[in-house]
Amino acid sequence: MDDNVVIVTAEESGERVDALLARHLEGFSRSAVQRLIEGGAVLLGGKAVKKNTLSAAGDRFFVMLPELADIPLVPQDIPLDVVYEDGDVVVVNKPRGLVVHPAPGHPDGTLVNALLYHCGDTLSGIGGEKRPGIVHRIDKDTSGLIIAAKNDAAHLALSAQLSDHSLCREYEAVVRGRLREDSGTVDAPIGRHPTDRKRMAVTQKASRSAVTHWEVIARYGGYTHIRCRLETGRTHQIRVHMAYIGHPLLGDFTYGAPSPDKGLEGQCLHARHLRFVHPTSGELVELETPLPDYFQEVLKRLGNPE
Repeated sequence: MDDNVVIVTAEESGERVDALLARHLEGFSRSAVQRLIEGGAVLLGGKAVKKNTLSAAGDRFFVMLPELADIPLVPQDIPLDVVYEDGDVVVVNKPRGLVVHPAPGHPDGTLVNALLYHCGDTLSGIGGEKRPGIVHRIDKDTSGLIIAAKNDAAHLALSAQLSDHSLCREYEAVVRGRLREDSGTVDAPIGRHPTDRKRMAVTQKASRSAVTHWEVIARYGGYTHIRCRLETGRTHQIRVHMAYIGHPLLGDFTYGAPSPDKGLEGQCLHARHLRFVHPTSGELVELETPLPDYFQEVLKRLGNPE
């Protein structure tokens, strides 16, 4: 079992423990947390709690999480939108809502399960037991291009390109507010949020360098359609950086408004463009995917650009 301790802040006092832990435990829905509680895996003062237990400031909830390694990783016939594939790599246009790899709250039904079915046993093992072939990740509610390696040599080559920034990833997003400048760069280190495990934050403590370049595509009153290019690849990087400069992504409940806007639940973010040097041929591979329906619907609801 893996152990987690969640300490309740003054602002969280009086909140039901199942709702509280669902916000803190990455990959766990409220129903998944309730199952943990029902199984006696959540303790307070050494005693198991009930799902309707109300928290108090300073409470330390001890959560015993099941080890992911105990969950078998099986191929699953999940439809994939494959935009490029050869003997070394496969690039998929991931729909929003699909989790990339298994996590305690999502043991299956992931992109990895789908890739195992699609590729058989050809995926690289460097990503680890639960992340075979995965070179980089995108969030569950982020759509777009993601690359996986079919062998270890390809994985190492692509990982090196991530490190030296020659693997180019460009995203499109809609953010709240009107960006005044036409382009800019956010250079601010990102690390785990000091009190909320599910969030990242710009911080100097236990953080890593993070650089995001952005440019305006169009302005729509109180919203801006932008393009972002990642120089680094930190967890939630675009979401954290845009919120940091006062322009959180539309639909991002974690870093932006706590309620739906323009009918969107989940960030309006699409990994549209991918460019890399092929690990075997050395040729430049450049791929782009259209904006998905949900993104185009958001733009329609924003009206005519300025």
